[in-house]
Amino acid sequence: MIAWLTQHRVALVSAFRRLAAMPLNTLLSLLVIGIALTVPGAAYVLLDNLRDLGRNASGVQQISLFMQIDAGKKEVAEIENRLRGLAGSQWRFVARDDALKRLQASEGLADIVASLPRNPLPDAFVVEPSDAGPEALEMLRKEIAGWPKVAHVQLDSAWVKRFDAFLRLGKLVMWLLAGIFGGGLVAVTFNTIRLQVLAQAAEIEVARMIGATDAFIRRPFYYFGALQGALGGLLAAGLVAGALRLLAAPVDELAGLYGGSFALAGPGPLDAAVLAAGGGLLGWLGAQLSVSLSLRKFD
Repeated sequence: MIAWLTQHRVALVSAFRRLAAMPLNTLLSLLVIGIALTVPGAAYVLLDNLRDLGRNASGVQQISLFMQIDAGKKEVAEIENRLRGLAGSQWRFVARDDALKRLQASEGLADIVASLPRNPLPDAFVVEPSDAGPEALEMLRKEIAGWPKVAHVQLDSAWVKRFDAFLRLGKLVMWLLAGIFGGGLVAVTFNTIRLQVLAQAAEIEVARMIGATDAFIRRPFYYFGALQGALGGLLAAGLVAGALRLLAAPVDELAGLYGGSFALAGPGPLDAAVLAAGGGLLGWLGAQLSVSLSLRKFD
């Protein structure tokens, strides 16, 4: 076991040395890998921000429940008890008198409201469900519509469905980009390792003559490909974070023009780790394919 760990440690150190021995080639390779991983990484982060924007948009995931005009305190209390039974959902009560006061405070409506003989507005509830999926929202809307003394239940289900369809389309495009650029990353690693194998052909021949196994010969190249891919993934996370930092101020200004506030969320430590792990896995795959094909020439 100790000998096996020692061999892997030696192979890892050798991979680091090879990366450091060719700084320019290493930098160019990392840039290519980083850019390849930046595109799907940026797509994922942007989709995540769009999902948060949709959740925070006023009224997008809200169900408005309007009571009948003749509903009394007893009926309102019953609706409150039913809403408390909705696990994870949040809600707030809007009394008819409060709603009328808001209308009176609106510019241009004060005279119209003052001329009304009585308050025409019903008591209402604004519900924010825990499950914001289009199907779940529609099912909840139908359930609430059947409650006693409920006159109308409002949900912009069409908007929710369109937004959900857009997110699903964006996710599909992201996976397509990930597949295309992932293939490019494997190709870059494949070519880099092939050149290294050809450059060290004499060393490989000597190692085989003195009894070195194929696993011993392959191991440094595998570590090299994995390290190169992992470092490229970390570079991609840095590029995405830098791009979002540049966009943060314009996006905040644009949100302010629409009377809201929104801050772009960059990739977190977990996202960076996923990019590094994905890059390392693809780099290892490219190295394995390259070494397997290149070493056949020495058989």
